Amino acid sequence: MGYSLDFGWLADATGAIARGAAMTILLIAVTTLAGTFLSILGAAGRRNGPLLLKRAIGVYVEIIRNTPFLVQLFFIFFGLPSIGVRLDPLLAAMLAMTLNMAAYTIEIVGAGLDAVPRGQTEAALALGLRLRQVFVKIVLPQALKVIYPALTSQIIIMMLESAVVSQIAVRELTYEADMLQARTFRAFETYFVVTMVYLVLSVGLRRLLVSGGRHALGSGVS
Repeated sequence: MGYSLDFGWLADATGAIARGAAMTILLIAVTTLAGTFLSILGAAGRRNGPLLLKRAIGVYVEIIRNTPFLVQLFFIFFGLPSIGVRLDPLLAAMLAMTLNMAAYTIEIVGAGLDAVPRGQTEAALALGLRLRQVFVKIVLPQALKVIYPALTSQIIIMMLESAVVSQIAVRELTYEADMLQARTFRAFETYFVVTMVYLVLSVGLRRLLVSGGRHALGSGVS
């Protein structure tokens, strides 16, 4: 029995797909800003903080990197209410994505920090700069330039993993696809269209990040 393709429903579904894509973009924008900020703090703390802080960051990184993102999401959304902490689906999704991304990018940022010659820090301190000034003005910009391609890839991966948050009813792209498929019974066409939307988002986001990185960090970004 042959299968007849039917995309006639797509005209009425454009609004839902656009809303889902917009929510996906919002999720990754918040996650990128918050996750990168936390990863910079975490990488710095893991190298220059007190022993207790270093161990705490190390435990956090190991837990997140060695457990499934779906389990982390469910723990935050379904588990925390058991101890009185209730989060709405969107906030829970943002928190889970941020914590997950930060754990991975701590290692990426840390590699960048290690790539900056120690002599530059020592020379800046000898000139009278404070350690925080040295980190922000000298070490961090060079580290970001080194790790920017890896950081960009991690952001793209996190955007694709955002599909998981549909499991707690966050109305992002995959959630809207599931709803459309349930109404139209056109699974092949629905997920084909959504796959193409994810592809466009991924390629577009990568180009945007590369272009922005070149502008902000210099021509060494590729």
